[in-house]
Amino acid sequence: MWLDTAIRMQFRVIDGLTVRFAVSEGRSEHALLLSPWPESLLAFEPTWWRLAEHTQLVAVDLPGFGHSQRRDALLSPLAMGEFIVAVADAFGLDHPHVIGPDIGTAATLFAAARHPGRWRSLVVGSGAAAVPLQLGGVLKDWVEAPGLEGVRRADPRQLVADVLSASRRHELPDCIREDYLAAYQGNRMAESIRYLRSYPAELPVLAGLLARIDTPVRIIAGASDVSVPLVNAEFLHQRLRHSRLDIIDAGHFTWEDAADEYAALVAGWWDGGYLAR
Repeated sequence: MWLDTAIRMQFRVIDGLTVRFAVSEGRSEHALLLSPWPESLLAFEPTWWRLAEHTQLVAVDLPGFGHSQRRDALLSPLAMGEFIVAVADAFGLDHPHVIGPDIGTAATLFAAARHPGRWRSLVVGSGAAAVPLQLGGVLKDWVEAPGLEGVRRADPRQLVADVLSASRRHELPDCIREDYLAAYQGNRMAESIRYLRSYPAELPVLAGLLARIDTPVRIIAGASDVSVPLVNAEFLHQRLRHSRLDIIDAGHFTWEDAADEYAALVAGWWDGGYLAR
C-alpha cells in the first residue's frame, strides 16, 4: 500500500516479532513513541516534524497493533511494558523520553515501575487507569461484554471507523485513515480488543505501583474525551510522585485533535519542563 507521507516506515524483528517502525534524523537525545489504538505510528504524523526538531524520534507499532505482528502473550499492559523495554534495547535507546498515549499509558507506567531509571520522562494520557474501571461508549461495551463473538462477526473496518469517530476536530488524510483500517483487517481488530479486556485484572496491580514511580510523567487528556473520561488522568495525577496534568480542548485523540498544542506541551516538557519538581 502506497502512502502519501514523508515518514519512512520500515520493519525489523524484535524478540522474534516483525515490528513496524520509523526513525527521524539523529539528535543527541531520543524519544520512543508508541502507537495508539486503533491507529498506528502514523498517528504522530501531525506532530512528527515539530517533535523531531527537539529529539530523535523512534516510533513503533506495538505488537498486535498497527502493522506489527501479534503475540497473544503480549496482549496486556504488564506484558507489553516488558516488550517496550525490549524495543528500547533493540534500538540502543539508553535513557529515552517515551510518549505512550492510549493503550501505551498503562504499559509505559508498568515499564517505569518495574524498571526504575530506565526512562528520562514519560508522556501518557487518553488511556484507562482508574480503579474501578472508568470507560465510556463502545470501549466500555467491549470490555464488559461476556465474549467477543459479536465483534468477530462484525466488519473490522467499520469497527475501526466507529472508534475513530471520537476525533472531534482532526480530519484524517485518506492515506492515513486507510493505514489504520488496513491494520485491523481479518481478526486483528477483535484480537486487539483482548488487550483492553485485560484492564479489569491489571489496572488494580498498576494502581498499587504508581506511588513508587519516580520518572517524571506528563499526562495530557482531552476535555471532551467520552471514551476514556478525565477521571483516568486525574487518578494518575493524584498518585504519581512527579506528574503534571494538562487538560486540553480535544476529544480522545489529543495528539491529532489538538496537534499544535500537544506538540508544544511535549516540546516544552522535553526542553526542561520534566526537570521541574
